[in-house]
Formats: sequence, C-alpha cells, structure tokens
Amino acid sequence: CVLCGRTDDCPEKYGEKRTYVEYNLTVHYYCLLMSSGIWQRGEEDEGVDGFLIADIRKEINRAAKLTCNICKKKGASIGCVAPKCKRSYHFPCGLQRECIFQFMEDFRSYCWEHRPVQKFTDEELGASQCTICLDLVEHLPVYTVLRSPCCKNAWFHRECLQYQALSAGIFFFRCTVCNNKDKFQKEMLRMGIHIPERDASWELEENAYQDLLHCYQHCDVKRCLCKKGRDYNEPDSKWEIKRCQYCGSRGTHLACSCMKSWEQNWECMECRSIFAKSGKYSKQKKRSLAASEKTNGTTCLLEEPPPKSPRQSSGSPRSFLLQSSKMMCQNLSPCSPLELPASNRVSMPLSPVMSNRNWSLRYKHLRERRREVCNILKELKVQVKKKPTRLNINAENIWSSALKGFRQRIFSPTNTIEVNFSNCKNRSKTNTSAASKHHFFQSLMLHLQNSSLFEGSSGKNLSLDFQAVKENLYFEAGKMIAVSLVHGGPSPGFFSKTLFDCLVYGPENAKPALEDVADVDVAQTIKTIKYANSLSSLQSTLEDCCEFLAAAGCLRPVTALCDKKMLVNDILIYHVIKRIALPLESFRQGLKTLGVLEKMQMHPDVFSSILCHKPETLSAETVCDLFTIHSSSHVSRGADFWMGYLQDVESGESVVTLEDILLFVTGSCYIPSIGFDPEPTITFSRIRYPIGNRLLNCLELPITKTYQQFKNKMEFTIRNTLRLERE
Repeated sequence: CVLCGRTDDCPEKYGEKRTYVEYNLTVHYYCLLMSSGIWQRGEEDEGVDGFLIADIRKEINRAAKLTCNICKKKGASIGCVAPKCKRSYHFPCGLQRECIFQFMEDFRSYCWEHRPVQKFTDEELGASQCTICLDLVEHLPVYTVLRSPCCKNAWFHRECLQYQALSAGIFFFRCTVCNNKDKFQKEMLRMGIHIPERDASWELEENAYQDLLHCYQHCDVKRCLCKKGRDYNEPDSKWEIKRCQYCGSRGTHLACSCMKSWEQNWECMECRSIFAKSGKYSKQKKRSLAASEKTNGTTCLLEEPPPKSPRQSSGSPRSFLLQSSKMMCQNLSPCSPLELPASNRVSMPLSPVMSNRNWSLRYKHLRERRREVCNILKELKVQVKKKPTRLNINAENIWSSALKGFRQRIFSPTNTIEVNFSNCKNRSKTNTSAASKHHFFQSLMLHLQNSSLFEGSSGKNLSLDFQAVKENLYFEAGKMIAVSLVHGGPSPGFFSKTLFDCLVYGPENAKPALEDVADVDVAQTIKTIKYANSLSSLQSTLEDCCEFLAAAGCLRPVTALCDKKMLVNDILIYHVIKRIALPLESFRQGLKTLGVLEKMQMHPDVFSSILCHKPETLSAETVCDLFTIHSSSHVSRGADFWMGYLQDVESGESVVTLEDILLFVTGSCYIPSIGFDPEPTITFSRIRYPIGNRLLNCLELPITKTYQQFKNKMEFTIRNTLRLERE
C-alpha cells in the first residue's frame, strides 16, 4: 500500500486492497478514506471511488514528510483531529495502538489519548456474555469492549461487533437485543465501527430463502371429501386448502371442514387442544350467509366465487389498509377535484351532484392537514443548526451537482443549506440568498419527478433501474426529499397511493391497482387476463405470455375462469411491489433522514396531503391569508387596495401573477410545506414604490390616494425587478 507501506490483504481490517496497474498504484481503501489531506473531488467513477489520482499523489508526497508516532517510519497520512494534538500515524498502526476512526461525516480520527469513550457507572461494572459470540466480556471502559446505547444488558467485543457490521450492512445492522437501529448505529459509528453502505451478505446469496417460499398444501382432516386427493388445491373454490391460523403447518379443504368462504378462520386439532387446556379457546359462531350466498340447496362454493377479500381475519388492526383504491381515496383525505391523490386523479371523474359546498369543505380539510404537516416539519427543523453547508450547483446540470453536493464529506442534513448557482459557460455565480435555495429545491423535485427512478404518468411508483441501485441513487433521492421538506423546499406531490402505503405501512400491506403499472405491454397483458370471458381465451393468453409469468413466479395451471382474479393480483404484486423491493428499501432508508419517515408513519393522513397531492394552487385568498398586516393609521385603505389588487391578479387583470408577488417578497414562487420563516408580513409607509425584503419576508407597500396608483406602482416594481433578476 502506497500510504501505509504494508502488503497485508485483510479487507476486514484495512478495507479492500486495490491495485491499479495503469497508475502503478496499490492502496488499502481505509488508508485512503481516513487520510487527512485528501478529499473526494471527482465523481464516483473517477480515479479511486472519487479520489483523483493527482490528489492521491499529492497526499503520498505530503505523508512522506510525516513520521508515524507509533512505528517511527515515514508516510503517516492520518492525524488526530483533537485541538493542539500533532500525532500522526499509519492506519494499521492506529488500529494496533487502539486509535478510533469514525467512518462518517468528516471521517475523523482520534489518537489513543483523545479518542471518545463510553461512560460507565460503578454499578455497571462486572461481566456478562457478549450477545454475538456468547463468550464472557468484562464491563470495563476499554477499547475492546462496547456497550449498546439502547440496552443496559447488551455488551460486545469490538471485534465481534465489527464483523457483524460488515456482514449486516447499513440496512440490517442493529442492536442484537432490542433491534434498535438509528440510535445504535449512531453510537457505533462514533466509537469507530465501520458500517458499509450495502445490503447484508445473506441477502446477496442466490436462492438463500428458497425453502421459505414453500407453503403447506395438504388436507389433514380425518375424512377428506376431495376425490382428487388430499394434496389437491384449487384456488377460489371449495377445494382450496386453508391452513391453520395459528401454526400454519396443518391444512384442510374448505368443503372438508364445512367452511363457506376463505374469510372464516380454521384451527387444527393440535392447536385447538392446546388452547382448550389453557382455557382461552372458545368455539367461533358460524357466520350467517347473506341471501346472495344461498341457492337451491347448493352453497356459494359451487358457483364462480365473488372477488376474494384480503386473507386477513376480520377485525384485524390493519384491515383498513386493504380497501379498494377508490375507497382509500375517499378515506385518505377530503380534497378538491383538482387535488385528488395522484394515482386516482384521472380515474375518478367529478360527480355532477357534488355541490360546491361539499368541495369547499373537502378543500378546507386538505388545508387543515397541510397546516398540521407544517407544524410537524417545524418540530423536525429544530435539529437544523446555524452552521452552514454550501452547495455549488451547476444551473445546467442540477442533478449531478446536487448529487455531488449531498455526497461530499462535509455535507450534513442538520446544517443550514446555502446554495450557490454557477453556469459552466461563463462561470458567472449568483449569491446564496433564500431565492437560490428555493429555486434549487424546486428544480430538484421536478427532476426527481421526471427521472428514471420513478415511473407512471401522474401518480408515480419506483421503477427498477439496476444502475441506479448500484450507484445507491434511490437512497439519495429519499434523502433529498426529506431534506427538501425540512429545509423549506416544495413537497414532491407525485407519490402514488401504492408507493405511499409501501413506505408508511410496509409493502406487505399495500394493494396495487392496474393504474400502477407503467409498462404499456405489461398493463395490456394484465388487462387481457383480467377481462378474458372464457377459459379457452384465458389459457391462450397465458400461453402467449408464459415467459413473463414464469419470470414473475406466477406461472401455474389454470382450470377455471375464476382463477384469473388471483393471478391478476399476484402479477400486480410482483410487478409493482416485489420487483422493486431493493430500490424501495433503499428509498425508505433515505427518507429516514432527519426523522421524516418516522413522522410519516406516525401521521400518515396528514403527510399524504403533501406527498400524494399536487401543491395548492395559489389564489388571492391563499396569498392574503399568508401575510400578516402590521397595524398603522393608513392600514384600512391600504389593506383594501392590497386585497383588491390580489383579486385583479387572480382574475387575470394584471401583467403579474400571484407567483410573481410571492417571488418578489420571499424569493420563492411556491409555499413550502414547512411554511416561511419568518412568516410574511406587510407594512404601509410613505415610500414611492413597494419594497420586498426577502431576508425578513416583509413587503413594504406605498400609501397612495387611489387604487389605480397603487396598482400601477405594484406592477411596475414587481415586473421590472423580476425581469432584471432573470436577465
């Protein structure tokens, strides 16, 4: 290794050892990552993971002048970050001397004297088992022992914990006792445990969980009535096998246990006897059949069954998640006809009997929920510190420069974000005002909406882009959305109901619809299966698309027309949810930034109002309510002029728009989900022309004798100010 001088190839200790023949360069990844005088100035595919070769050469020359305080040899590229500490050392030497290297944020290093330590009380001293290797571990404040921050009785050997982190990766590394993830990872990173940003090793094994896909399919009742045998299973008929609701390892045909529908629960004899002995078992009453389920002596199971409801017992705490998409839209949030959930915006026509009063009420409820979101986001913003982080954004390539900025070492979502726009052609730069930040977040959300990470026309779901998975772009997209919400950017407003349910309730509780399928060919195939009117046409369609069904794991023999319903449902679940399992998990992890996902799961109804609905269209009433008018002797007539002017602008009787007015005062042409800070105000004073103070979000208006004078001054100032800014 050109930095530490060792030939050891031990990825667990020193990271991957990489050799670049064209550059005559061999380096340990951790040695490069922790070096004090080098930064990732290139893209991920440039040099060595973003470290430019020229920078590496400079770092080698810099380190060659420094002597390691441990082995006394030259080439010590790592220095302790503690103030006034001048110790330098090689990465392997630092490990031997029990230095701590933090694989996060600025990638800091601490020598053996200044390293962070965990605080123990005298009562905690003693010994217990390491919860990973189960060997004895002494409760001592030493380098080799670590304690869980969330569990008093969880103690680990540092070496055991490091191997566990390398195996589990960032998605699955958590406390082995209580399963806490966020608090546990934060403490372990502080104490020098490296948690790689990749999936768990066991998730990367091919067919590792093949045995778990096997479902028990056997009728175990004493007298089986099925002529085709105990192993015969025909879905959506009386010969469908129902498994025991408790153990799942015993089964029965519906007809063999006199069950009328799948919704009824069934227990095997073993489980029933256990519950009987414990006194907790009570025989369930049979559900009375509706008139539509009864025919002349023939049960409904002999007919083509109705569409199956989700396989969940009645009274389940999550049964409300599994309603139809139309019902979910009605229960999600009352909304205006222009602000229906994105996934249902086209498929739900406006009812002609719906009165204006009802739409007004729905609109009012939606605004109330958005106000709740505003308060929740303000709680999250408490984490943001005044320390600034500047993003240098290329106006011609927002996405690449944003991605580079979010991935830089010094970037922290808890710092105040400042945006500096530049243009590649003339290198002209703008200031880092609030207007730049608002414009950046608005452009970023628009790019995400139209990017290859999402698919669909209006209500969008995640797409499957293997290159994006490889580059961890789904995580970055989730992180950007979370940061935008907390830092005053716009809400996405393009999530489909299915995507929102997957994020909030988990993919197992989401119910995709045909509208969620963006691929035209796949959607046409599903429609052909769904609307097949005969068994022969259904079988013919399945033969034509057998390769697609096999890839989706849905290829099966079809013996009845009613089989198509479950088949369509399985295809939808595979294509919309299971197919994008890895991007979804990565996207969820990104949304956890600043605690946004946790708040989404706590307040799903209010967050759906900004994630599944387009932002509120500005109106005169909205803008009027946004501003607080400071009282003065001239406020009465001035306020009348102001409200009259807003109405003229809304009706199109002005050369400016409501967005122009908002941009003139605040630097933003939209109302952020978190609201404005400080809140916009209006004052009236004896000035010639209106003044917009974007630092204070204050609009200073002139006092005029007539409304026409007021209107002329407003239009002249706003139009020319914005025109000059654009130029």
